[in-house]
Amino acid sequence: MDLTEYRNSEPEQARIADLMRLVPGNLGHIIDIGARDGYLAVELAKKGQRVTALDLTKPEIEHDQITCVQGNAAALAFEDRSADLVFCAEVLEHIPTEILPKVCAELGRVASRYVLIGVPYKQDIRFGRTTCQQCGQKNPPWGHVNSFDLARLQALFPDYRAVQTSFVGQTREGTNSLACWMMDRAGNPYGTYSQQEPCIQCGAVLVRPSQRTLWQKVLTRAAVTLNDVQRAVTPARGNWVHVLFERKPNTERL
Repeated sequence: MDLTEYRNSEPEQARIADLMRLVPGNLGHIIDIGARDGYLAVELAKKGQRVTALDLTKPEIEHDQITCVQGNAAALAFEDRSADLVFCAEVLEHIPTEILPKVCAELGRVASRYVLIGVPYKQDIRFGRTTCQQCGQKNPPWGHVNSFDLARLQALFPDYRAVQTSFVGQTREGTNSLACWMMDRAGNPYGTYSQQEPCIQCGAVLVRPSQRTLWQKVLTRAAVTLNDVQRAVTPARGNWVHVLFERKPNTERL
């Protein structure tokens, strides 16, 4: 995936604009978790005096207000309440489920007042998944191993209350057990093979299956038809949910 093209797309620009709208003004220190190319860190620098851009690989961002660091969200090397805002968008859906509570606890620990989260909303991570041609295992779309609704997000940040919530985009995407079963046996030819994320099982680059049997093609068509019928009767929902959390007063230090 070309990240520049992705950033300039209309849906992505709408998502970014909504995130920035939720960022409180006149902040001191902001930590951007999962900064990647630094696009959002630069936008955040307009909202705060100082931004720390953190990723598993140290970002490369040339900006007077931005400090780039290598780090792991499960063990942040920051003091308690050392940032006015911890910003975390397009990250939590990728975190291994078993360490997700620890990561969210770390985000909450280092924030003095706000945590801003952006994740896909009620994503059906069976839909659009891929099959690794190296190990044969199934992968969720875009490497998204977690799905979120508002209740799950609130449970992950018990010391915070949601003060603003917004939804961006609309989708009806989803599947069902039968269509998912058929698509798996068909080799998942319509999965998200353009993603940068490798196979979550073996680390191989995910590539679309090059050859499929007639039976697999029949299964594909049947699965697509079932999904089309389901989409036609499924109410639209927000594609992304953005939540600004504020620390509860009774969790402040004495």
